[in-house]
Amino acid sequence: MSKINIKQHIPNTITCLNLVCGCFSIMSSLNGNLTFAAIWIVMAAIFDFCDGLSARLLHVTSAIGKELDSLSDVVSFGVAPTMIVYKWLTICYFQMPPAAQTPFVSHLTYLVFLVPALSAVRLAKFNLDTNQTDKFIGMPTPANALFLGFIPAASEHVAILHNFWVVVCFALFFAILLVSPITMVSLKFKDFKLTRMNIARYLILLVGVILFIVFKLGAFPLIIFGYLLISIFYHTLTNFDIL
Repeated sequence: MSKINIKQHIPNTITCLNLVCGCFSIMSSLNGNLTFAAIWIVMAAIFDFCDGLSARLLHVTSAIGKELDSLSDVVSFGVAPTMIVYKWLTICYFQMPPAAQTPFVSHLTYLVFLVPALSAVRLAKFNLDTNQTDKFIGMPTPANALFLGFIPAASEHVAILHNFWVVVCFALFFAILLVSPITMVSLKFKDFKLTRMNIARYLILLVGVILFIVFKLGAFPLIIFGYLLISIFYHTLTNFDIL
């Protein structure tokens, strides 16, 4: 009788916890608790980080791990944030003037379901692309989920996020970013030296900490937008050999 290697199953178990958190987020959205729904996405992101880290630390890999990770991410970072934005758009819709509350405008809320579809495409491309080991091509799905999922929280500080049209445009814009050719900085440190790439990473983390201190949970969309701008700026300078 073969011995069960518990160590080999730890990363996949953590990945499943990511998936469970995504399910809890969806359930919270359906119950109308958008704050808890967004927090569950943060928990999913933590487990998403830890499953890869645990696999590297324990020196274990499995054929199922990569596929399971992508399937979990589609739920936690594709479907879950979409449910939050869909619910938020419904609230914004009923805050519009009665004359603007037409069936056509109401049906525009369904456009946000491009997010899970393009998240699945993004993850499939990532699994096949060997050029994304130290960078990302297109917005990473966890970053996209944190931006969209915390739009309701950020609306307390940024008034335009109460606007139906603004939220629809942001949802579509970030959905397209998932499959765009834009190069994004990866936050996976190989070492902590002050290399050009690490300086960009430290800057992103510093901006994130400052924004979180000031805006609390509402900071996540601002942090991700800052991450996008710093990534574009860094890779533009790199491509022109300015850095």
